[in-house]
Amino acid sequence: MRGQSRSRAAKTEVLRRFGASLVSESQDVAAEVRRLTGGRGAELVFDPVGGQGFAQLAKATANGGPPALYGALATDATVIDPFDIFARHLTVRGAALTARMRDDAQFALKKRFVGDRIADGSLRPVIARTFPLDEIADAHRFIEAREQIGKVVVTP
Repeated sequence: MRGQSRSRAAKTEVLRRFGASLVSESQDVAAEVRRLTGGRGAELVFDPVGGQGFAQLAKATANGGPPALYGALATDATVIDPFDIFARHLTVRGAALTARMRDDAQFALKKRFVGDRIADGSLRPVIARTFPLDEIADAHRFIEAREQIGKVVVTP
């Protein structure tokens, strides 16, 4: 647990350097989001992790807002109390990039959207580390340690 909090503190600092105005360690995410939105809640929530944290994010969502899950990094089940869904008329969404990649025209649009933003500087991907392909096992160990901040790139 100690390593996780050290890692979390380092990641929080990086988020602040990249311009995050609020990075909260608060356990009551829903209350913090309601405070920041004047009681309304978040219009849209994207979660790449899932697990128990997704239920907290769903509670932070505005009435009718869609909490969207697009990853499953958590090892525990992703469960939401149905009364939290009923109370605010939520529609839970799932989004998988692989499903979006099946349509060649849509995929081309997405690549162009990202490429244009990288070119104009409005999107600046953070590369944590680059590994040559023959060090793929080292790349996996690096990712599994959960210490990276940014993406891991493997080159041929």
